[in-house]
Amino acid sequence: MAEKVCPLAKKCGGCDYQGISYEEQLKKKENSVRKLMKEFGEIRPIIGADDPYHYRNKVHAVFSRKRNGEIVSGIYQEGTHKVVPVDACQIENEKADEIIVSVRKLLKSFKIKVYDEDTGYGLLRHVLVRTGYMTGQIMVVLVVSSPIFPSKNNFVKALRAHHPEISTVVLNVNDRKTSMVLGPRNITLYGKGYIEDRLCGCMFRISPTSFYQINPVQTEKLYKTAMMLARLNKRNVVVDAYCGIGTIGMVAAKTVKEVIGVELNAEAVRDAQSNARRNNMKNIRFVQGDAGVFLEGMADREEAVDVVFMDPPRSGSSPEFLKSLLVIRPKKIVYISCEPETQARDLKTLKKDYKVEAIQPVDMFPFTEKCETVVLLTRKE
Repeated sequence: MAEKVCPLAKKCGGCDYQGISYEEQLKKKENSVRKLMKEFGEIRPIIGADDPYHYRNKVHAVFSRKRNGEIVSGIYQEGTHKVVPVDACQIENEKADEIIVSVRKLLKSFKIKVYDEDTGYGLLRHVLVRTGYMTGQIMVVLVVSSPIFPSKNNFVKALRAHHPEISTVVLNVNDRKTSMVLGPRNITLYGKGYIEDRLCGCMFRISPTSFYQINPVQTEKLYKTAMMLARLNKRNVVVDAYCGIGTIGMVAAKTVKEVIGVELNAEAVRDAQSNARRNNMKNIRFVQGDAGVFLEGMADREEAVDVVFMDPPRSGSSPEFLKSLLVIRPKKIVYISCEPETQARDLKTLKKDYKVEAIQPVDMFPFTEKCETVVLLTRKE
């Protein structure tokens, strides 16, 4: 049975599998991973979602104005900077969509102009809404071209009158002519300036710019799969490379001797350290820096590592990092990837010293072509 097709499917371009049953989507993804990875070993059956709808806990809307003056909010049409108006989306959190519509309706009464990319005039550029799946907390980020937001307190009050469940409102200042959504400066207008969410029994602080997986239900399945494949014990020393705000490392810390998280982004490291304190974890520490350089330093000091978890960006790992892995030679590598193509490329580099033991696809992004894969590698003796 085909799924109901979104009326914006052809204009939006955000979903690749509109009108295709979820069972068929899973088959397509599993076959795609099999095609890329079959040379490395058997592909396990894909882990699908119980509910493939409204999973995105992070919803971003760009604001623009039609020629007749009407304000619209939505997403850029694929490959363009033309805004496709979106009030509701099959894969976005429904409450987040409602809040964005409310913000748009309030702009006129508060005489707030939306930003014009061509002229550089106007104030409101984007709205970002982040939700805590387990906690129910909601953060609204108003991305503006200037820190001067007229009647900001009254605006927040009016927005919260419509949506009292909002936990915090943040003004993010992006005054650069750039395609980047968020700027470097955050001003808290209401609440703490961050939200918290519980994942795999740990509480995590999520600030406007924090990386946090967008599908929390499937993330639990992903991380539990990674831990099961790693078969950790109390004697293990673990490195969590590309650790972000510390999610994977903190889940691993419950069952090992020591975890060292390494992350280039300074703000993410601060969040990770705060998360470790919040969860009273004494056996995990975080280092800001390049993970490859850090591993090579450990090798120089003849420090042993039992397991390395790596979850690099979509572009995959760097040759330098892979080289450092082959220098320090951990017993196991658990490679999590949101881009199986670059993961397959990296596995070719590692396979001379490591054996691929398991390949597990996980569907983190229903209705899209994207698929996450967890690969376990063990050192050849």
